[in-house]
Amino acid sequence: MKKWKKIAIVSVALVVLIVVVTASVQISNKDLVTVQTGKVAKQDLNQLVTASGEIKPLLYVNVGSQAFGRLTQIAVKEGDRVRKGDLLAQLEAVQPTADVESQKAQLQTAELDVYASEAAVKSAEAAYRTAVADLGRGRAELERARLDFARAQSLRKDELIATSEFDARTSAFKVAEASLQQAEARASQSKAQWEQSQQQQRISSARINQFRATLTGVQDRLSKTTLRAPIDGLVTNLPVRIGETMVVGIQNSPGSLIMTIADMSSVTAEVKVDETDIVNVRLGQTAEVKIDAIPEKTFTGKVTEIGNSAIIRSSGLATSQVATGSQEAKDFKVVITLDSPPETIRPGLSTTAKINTASRKAALAIPIQALTIRQKSDLEEQQKNGKDKKSEATQAAPKPSDKKDEKKELQGVFVVRNQKAEFVEVATGITGTTDIEVLKGLKEGDEIVTGSYRVLRTLRHNAKIKVDNKAPKKEEEKS
Repeated sequence: MKKWKKIAIVSVALVVLIVVVTASVQISNKDLVTVQTGKVAKQDLNQLVTASGEIKPLLYVNVGSQAFGRLTQIAVKEGDRVRKGDLLAQLEAVQPTADVESQKAQLQTAELDVYASEAAVKSAEAAYRTAVADLGRGRAELERARLDFARAQSLRKDELIATSEFDARTSAFKVAEASLQQAEARASQSKAQWEQSQQQQRISSARINQFRATLTGVQDRLSKTTLRAPIDGLVTNLPVRIGETMVVGIQNSPGSLIMTIADMSSVTAEVKVDETDIVNVRLGQTAEVKIDAIPEKTFTGKVTEIGNSAIIRSSGLATSQVATGSQEAKDFKVVITLDSPPETIRPGLSTTAKINTASRKAALAIPIQALTIRQKSDLEEQQKNGKDKKSEATQAAPKPSDKKDEKKELQGVFVVRNQKAEFVEVATGITGTTDIEVLKGLKEGDEIVTGSYRVLRTLRHNAKIKVDNKAPKKEEEKS
């Protein structure tokens, strides 16, 4: 055989061999799925709830006008620190001052009337006591005259007394009777005058109490024209100017706000937590707070208040303020008290808080993206397809109760076993930033499918896989 024929035969044989090998490889890789995997490992997990809000002082007071009038003086400026009792502002006080002076004059007049009535009462009491003494003396004189008259009558019968003497004693008896009646009349009159003076004294005392109460009222109105600091703090808002007219608030209408004083020694971050996360938030939980104006520093704090009423996100109103139900997204107010607030912090600064709602040390964890959902019926069908089919005669009829769970969704991951992706149902615990705790179904060191997301969406139970954990190459920028 010629040499070129031998070369041709060898070449054809190599081509056929390459074709056969390529075809066999393609057939073997026909249903092969390329996946990325990772190991189940233990790590520390922190479950965080992220919420945004603003900085607010724990204690602040809106100083409003309690009197109607023109603002004549402002003793502080925004940013000043004040102590309780310091002068803040002064309203026009001409009329309240005049009312106080007028009421003081009326009170002094009423006090003089009280003194005069007290003297009148004492005089009337003395006159009454004198009249009572005269009445007693009159009764004694009448008794003496009656006895003389009785003796004169006895002597007259025996004709032992002269007629003139008898007439004198009779006259004396009648005079004593008249004097007693006169003394009784004077005593009754003195008593009436005494009671009248006492009544006048009570009226004067009542009037002076009335004047004192009125004076307290006008003094209170005068004091409200002078505004003083109710707490120690910082003047954080001063929206008014000298010369403006202040108005007292009434129902459904707020009064004039003069300034806001905040106690910046205790500062809070008031944030809004989504309704789906609020069930995990508890009092005393720690939090990390980032302030947009101070991005280089992270502050720590604790949850000190949790709102009970939901707030509608679009309107900012509490659900209790809305008459009809709403399906809009809702938030709950959560207050975090900062541990060491800086002196440069100001109310109203935007902030973001991460509340640590749960922690686990050395927890068995997997990446969150590895967790997927499959229906129970799909898994059972895939398992049946992977086994040898039995004859129809040996197959049992499905139970009615089994059909109820066909659409039940199972939470699990795909575990790599024998170059296949086997779906394993798992029970999960707390969720960290990128990982989730596994309570049941896996053990440390198991290799699980972690990506890609597109593969995990469609990956089937017991599917053949090819592990490729190389980092994906970035596409070159087009010139």
